[in-house]
Amino acid sequence: MQNYHEEEVIGKAYDSRLMKRLLTYAKPYRWAMLLAVLLLVITTMVDLAKPWLVRTAVDEYINSAVYIGWEPGSEPATGIRVNDKILLGEDKVKDASGGTVYEVISFEGNNYLVAANISGNKYSVETDDGIVYFHSSGQRYPGELISVEENAALRKADVTALVRLAVFYLFFLFIGFVINYTQVYLLHKTGQKIIFDMRHKIFSHIQNLPMSFFDTNPVGRLLTRVTNDTETLNDLFTDVLVNLFKDFFMLFGIIVVMFRLNVRMALICIALLPVISVATVIYRKRARDAYRLVRVRLARINATLQESISGMRIIQIFRREKKKYEDFDVINSEHFEASFGELKVFAVFRPFINSMYTLGLALLVWLGGGEVLKGAIAFGVLYAFIEYSKMFFEPINNLAERYNIMQAAMASSERIFQLMDTESEIENVPEPVDVDIQGKIEFRNVWFAYNPGEWVLRDVSFTIEEGSTVAFVGATGAGKTTIISLISRLYDIQKGQILINDIDIREIDIDYLRTSIAVVLQDVFMFSGTIADNIRLNNVEIDDQKIHQIAEAVDADKFISALPRKYESEVVERGATLSAGQRQLLAFARALAFDPKILVLDEATANIDTETELIIQKAMHTISMDRTTLVVAHRLSTIQSADKIVVMHKGKIREMGNHQDLLAQEGLYYQLYQLQYKDQELLATS
Repeated sequence: MQNYHEEEVIGKAYDSRLMKRLLTYAKPYRWAMLLAVLLLVITTMVDLAKPWLVRTAVDEYINSAVYIGWEPGSEPATGIRVNDKILLGEDKVKDASGGTVYEVISFEGNNYLVAANISGNKYSVETDDGIVYFHSSGQRYPGELISVEENAALRKADVTALVRLAVFYLFFLFIGFVINYTQVYLLHKTGQKIIFDMRHKIFSHIQNLPMSFFDTNPVGRLLTRVTNDTETLNDLFTDVLVNLFKDFFMLFGIIVVMFRLNVRMALICIALLPVISVATVIYRKRARDAYRLVRVRLARINATLQESISGMRIIQIFRREKKKYEDFDVINSEHFEASFGELKVFAVFRPFINSMYTLGLALLVWLGGGEVLKGAIAFGVLYAFIEYSKMFFEPINNLAERYNIMQAAMASSERIFQLMDTESEIENVPEPVDVDIQGKIEFRNVWFAYNPGEWVLRDVSFTIEEGSTVAFVGATGAGKTTIISLISRLYDIQKGQILINDIDIREIDIDYLRTSIAVVLQDVFMFSGTIADNIRLNNVEIDDQKIHQIAEAVDADKFISALPRKYESEVVERGATLSAGQRQLLAFARALAFDPKILVLDEATANIDTETELIIQKAMHTISMDRTTLVVAHRLSTIQSADKIVVMHKGKIREMGNHQDLLAQEGLYYQLYQLQYKDQELLATS
């Protein structure tokens, strides 16, 4: 039974063929997806701009500043006086002739005015007789200490620039938030629309599949297709497809910016990429194997749960709770082990990537910090590299997680498309015959098998006249219920013809054919909802007044009126709070509500007591009036008034006639009648 339910994850982690089919569902929303990609590009640019702004603030306005200065006697009329010199910002002097380039450099908490622009070159600092000297390119420049008041006046423009940069930074934060919110909202809404469409198509396709498909596919598997597998695809559309672009944009942008800042530092950052690439390849293989094992064992859990919950009545009646618990414990433990194995793979890879980030950061601090101390690079550049390094490893971590989602999505899409590619064996004819079904049915040399070569019906031929009642009797497995299923084209025959009103049912529109036939089964299925809902089955043309009239006609009104909310009483799952007889009466009401030309009663009185049987027989007489009625019954007492009785045995018709004629023949029907009569006598005397 477990093999029947068990599934296997097959295929590649990425399959271009499957992805192409998936993208067809996204095609109606391509402009929304493209807009989401565009917003992601803008978000990426905003994220990349933030460290750049901080670097600009540190290097250009905090750590150093360049000015043009004049000695006393030759100074301009305006400017800032520092150590008897008049200084103007470099950006304010168009013609620097007659002036000297000065730079403000910070050292040991003080600011010094140096007659050179050396911050962009390597320089060293020494103190001699209380004077601080700066060495660069073989030159020695004395530094003039700047007082706090002079520095405040001198750096007023820098403070203004820093305020401006801070405003820009806040503006980028706000814009980033708005764009990111819009992108996430748009992307998830689009993803939900895509999954909404997919679920519609899958459910619609399942409804059109033949009964033979449901005979070989468990309910749990189909539920997984419509729910779990489509939700996995939702993660693909909302978290992988578009955000994957962001990860690549981010990586590319970071590399470009780092090389713009400093080539050597950029090479240090990307030096670990080969190691990370090898680790990613190993991780992908291990993760794929672990993931497949988890999916297989999860399928076993789902199958076991579905089977156990559906059969809970039997489990409790036969006191098999302990055994079922032990079976589930084994399956659950296997799933735990597989999940733990998957966790170990991920638990090794993620910390490894974090370790690579820490190692890269240590290299940056070690080598970059030394360069800062030497004056080879500015401190703001080192800060920017540290930030970009952190941003550089984040997409790599994201790629690993999105690889898992991609793998799950490919497996789910493969299962979904396998289901969608399952063609219905029951094809509607392109140009159906225009026929007014009245109820005449004919079987001509019909052969049918559920499995090739295992014939259930063998050369069956009979005719049912319009408005007559025909009963089918025989031992279990004789083919009675199969005949009923074939009339509604739930299955197609392999040989022969089935005709209604002298037209082959394969030439009749399936929808019209099935709306002309109503079936009352032995096991009545009740849907969640009210009593009225279960009678009308969402047919808005059947109003409440008609429902009441129909219920009265089949004697269902008596028990319905006794319910607390009458016709609006809620029906629990499968109608468990209703008796078998009450469910049967509702099934009769349901059949009568659709006013069919052909009525099929399949063992409709098999599971009810004698008193209820009398009520149902009266209901059967009511709903079968002026209709062609087919009755499958084990209780011969319920079909004695039938116009014709067909006796089936091992897929063939053995006898045919009315009750009296068949008894007079003293054949198979006579033996069945005698056997049942003796059984009833034994029950009566016991």
